[in-house]
Amino acid sequence: MCTVCGCGAGEVMIGRPSGAAQRKKAPTTGWKMASVEAAHDHAHEPVEPHAPASDHAGHMHFGHGPAHAHAPGLSQHEMVRIEQDILGKNDRFADTNRQWLAGRGIFALNLVSSPGSGKTTLLCKTIEILSSRVAVAVIEGDQQTEFDAERIRATGAPALQINTGKGCHLDAAMVGQALPRMALIDNSLLLIENVGNLVCPSAFDLGEAHKVVILSVTEGEDKPLKYPDMFAAADVMLLNKTDLLPHLSFDADKAVEFALRVNPRLKVFRVSATTGEGFDGWLAWIESGLSAAAANGQQKNHEENTLAAGY
Repeated sequence: MCTVCGCGAGEVMIGRPSGAAQRKKAPTTGWKMASVEAAHDHAHEPVEPHAPASDHAGHMHFGHGPAHAHAPGLSQHEMVRIEQDILGKNDRFADTNRQWLAGRGIFALNLVSSPGSGKTTLLCKTIEILSSRVAVAVIEGDQQTEFDAERIRATGAPALQINTGKGCHLDAAMVGQALPRMALIDNSLLLIENVGNLVCPSAFDLGEAHKVVILSVTEGEDKPLKYPDMFAAADVMLLNKTDLLPHLSFDADKAVEFALRVNPRLKVFRVSATTGEGFDGWLAWIESGLSAAAANGQQKNHEENTLAAGY
């Protein structure tokens, strides 16, 4: 059990990347990844339960204390220690991933949201528009099934499925073992669709250039205030399904205001994956990132070659 997010260790399965021509083959051929399970397996001595703070009648708050969370049988001190250990290991894996991607000029984005926000549809639309300009590959994260990876492959882009079992987020070790299996092209775009969850993925760096949080207008405009860690960790927010606004009572301006209250540096795009509304700004932002990643990759390779030559 991981006290950072409370997810079970489970059995992580990473499938073989395949293209559209292979999408009718058998389900993902997976393999066990013991390193992730080892990072989540902890044994602890039982301790007195932590009592929740109570501000007034009808309100119990388990988010006080240095750990900002509660786990039965663990003190706040133990939770902080375990969290530091888990996230420290994850950050080291993430740094390795980031260096691997940077050396190849690959622009990687970590897309996060609650279930049903339209992440996969948005990814498909993005790929369809960009595929003639740049190579795009996708890592798909879900607890079970390969449905979303199959949808991505239908666009012609390669997609590798990671099934996390009981786990509620991707971590850097998973992504690190997936990267060399994908035959990624230099100076390309890598889109990582995380498990649908607005809590746990906020704490886990995967080695991406940016986290992109997706909020749909079919959710509540107060989501940024209810799940602030995710919006604080993101660099971009996509307000999706804007074509449905005439049929809803969702206040888009208030949603953006709440998001910026949590994270004033957040870049916001209002988009519709159905109509393509707002995609010009979103795609221009991606292309700017691609150019910067390619330039950084060339610079990094030049420095490494110079060092290897002894200059």
